[in-house]
Amino acid sequence: MSNNKFSVKYCVLLPVVLIVTILLWALPVSAFGIAELTVVQQRVIALFVFAALMWIFEIIPNWTTSVLVIVIALLTVSNKGIGFFCKPEFGTLVDYKSLMAAFADPVVMLFLGGFVLAIMAEKYGLDVTLARFLLKPFGTNPKMVLLGFLIVIAVFSMFMSNTATAAMMLAFLAPVLAVLPADDKGKIGLALSIPVAANLGGIGTPIGTPPNATAVKFLAEAGQEVTFGAWAVRMIPFVIIMLLVAWLLLQFFFPFKSREIKLAIPENTRKRDWKTIVVWVTFIGTILLWATEQWTKINSNIVALIPLGVLTATGIFTKDDIKEINWSVLWLVAGGFALGTCLQGTGLAKVLINAIPFGSMSVVLVLIVAGLVCYFLSNFISNSATAALLIPILIVVAEGMADPAAANNAQFVALGGTQAMISFIAVCASIAMLFPISTPPNAIAASTGLVETKDMTRVGLIIGIIGFVLAYFWLTKIFPFA
Repeated sequence: MSNNKFSVKYCVLLPVVLIVTILLWALPVSAFGIAELTVVQQRVIALFVFAALMWIFEIIPNWTTSVLVIVIALLTVSNKGIGFFCKPEFGTLVDYKSLMAAFADPVVMLFLGGFVLAIMAEKYGLDVTLARFLLKPFGTNPKMVLLGFLIVIAVFSMFMSNTATAAMMLAFLAPVLAVLPADDKGKIGLALSIPVAANLGGIGTPIGTPPNATAVKFLAEAGQEVTFGAWAVRMIPFVIIMLLVAWLLLQFFFPFKSREIKLAIPENTRKRDWKTIVVWVTFIGTILLWATEQWTKINSNIVALIPLGVLTATGIFTKDDIKEINWSVLWLVAGGFALGTCLQGTGLAKVLINAIPFGSMSVVLVLIVAGLVCYFLSNFISNSATAALLIPILIVVAEGMADPAAANNAQFVALGGTQAMISFIAVCASIAMLFPISTPPNAIAASTGLVETKDMTRVGLIIGIIGFVLAYFWLTKIFPFA
């Protein structure tokens, strides 16, 4: 780090972050203008702002910010924190075990399994072989290889967990990065293609991501059933447009220096012994189980532990290989989950949502405000948790506006009605990708060591804005469900 950067970070940015955080922490609760807000919830707001600013400016490594967030939360908003700070009269406190459990969240376990697969794939040459097979149709032009990554990841994400897809594609990315020069900015674009394509691809089908399934479920309960085909026909074209936008955006910000990418398979001096066969079978078996989760009913997070169990038990994954796991990314993700636990455990999420007077707003304003709230929350807590919080509330709001006697009924129907509103909210949850903790695929991109938070935030914000505007017009004007 240069002296100038060091000075700016620690002499300017850090004091600013601390002043803003302390101000939010110390203000009277009434200053926020939210009637139901408690002291504990106010602390969580301050903690959120602190974490967001620290992640954006990267004053200290992102994973250390996450650890610091968990420690501060345990001390100040948990039921086993500092005595005079953590009194019941200050508001609902978070169970300290649930905060500590962030380090072993099921998604963290999925990451662990993904890293094990990636390490073994590289060690036994699977990564180069499979990457060459998947990307062969896209040639050797780096721009087309980038497009290939976006398409392949998006297609996988339509039918299996976004996180599982990203974990799998991490193995395929390594050999491509290896053939590019160290100073080629295109490497950053390739790394960012993982979260961008995984998040966008999941929008394409009802099973692609939990918010879609939540939307379809509540719509069906409200008598507005949306079939798999009806969703896919409308949303896959939207995904294609957004992927093309992302492709152009990544090329603009991170142009390739190289003119060609050749994935030459190095001569394999290793004999094809039983270990190689076990690694191949485990790798393919894990991917098949991820892809067929809706039929096998085995959760993708559990599937991710199968390679860890098989490969450690057979002695293929050794104690030396454990050192290769990117533990800093696991801790980074844990911090994001801990923030989500604080948001929900203290009741802050519901308070913020209930503070918005949806019932007295115009239809357009309801859609825009609800979409923005969903987008904001999804950058800090899981997409599925955000959808589970918002959609039940908005279904009630939508049914009220769908009543023929409602004053705004004509405008509501003209904008696509209940189906447009709820599906729009599901899309807003998926386009939230500002920080490494926003979605697990973002964290996987951060694990490559190539992506700075500012790059992720810049690309994520532009895709979020374009996706938000396009989704609004797509679902209310261009291709509504009604």
